[in-house]
Amino acid sequence: MVKHKTHSGAKKRFKLLKSGKIKHAKANRRHLLTGKTSKTKRNLRKGGYISKSDVKHLKSLL
Repeated sequence: MVKHKTHSGAKKRFKLLKSGKIKHAKANRRHLLTGKTSKTKRNLRKGGYISKSDVKHLKSLL
């Protein structure tokens, strides 16, 4: 079977965990932060996980 190259954009944005889950950083933290509440900004600091339906596709990229 042919080896696939790692997708450069995906490797910068996602991290594959030992459990098989894929972690990502949340969006909306770059600019226009004055209009967002402290609670919203605090919740955006934490990472998120990719949904089960997208995991198979992303694993092929990583």
